[in-house]
Amino acid sequence: MAADGLVTIKSAFGPAETMSRLESEVKAKGLTVFARIDHAAGAATVSLPLRPTDLLIFGAAKSGTPLMQAAQTIGIDLPLKALVWQDEAGTTFLSYNEPANLAGRHGLGPSADAVVMPMSAALKAIAAKATTSP
Repeated sequence: MAADGLVTIKSAFGPAETMSRLESEVKAKGLTVFARIDHAAGAATVSLPLRPTDLLIFGAAKSGTPLMQAAQTIGIDLPLKALVWQDEAGTTFLSYNEPANLAGRHGLGPSADAVVMPMSAALKAIAAKATTSP
C-alpha cells in the first residue's frame, strides 16, 4: 500500500526479525547504517506505552550527494529512512518514503531519474527481502 509517497508493506515476520532482516539487507547492498532508533524504548522512558516502532536511517553519499547538489533542501529527507512498526492487531509492517516522491517534493525533475530510479529499485528489493520468506 502507498499513500502520499509512503510505501507500506506487510511483513511475514515480527518487528525484531523484520528490523534485523532490514538492517542486514541494507548492509548487504553496501549502504551505510547511520542510526537505529527504538521509539518504543524512548516512550518507555517517560512511562508511555508504544507498540514496537523502530526507525533505521541509512544511505550512500554516492546517491544522496547528487540529489543534494541539485536541491539542497532534499537533505531534510536524506539519508533514507525505513520504519518497522506493529499495529494494534499485532501485524508488522515496513514503511519508507518513495524516493521519486521525495525528488518531486524538492522540485527535482526528470534529470534526477538516473539517481532516483535505482534508489527506488534498491529500496523495493531491500523491503521485499526484509519482509518475505525466501
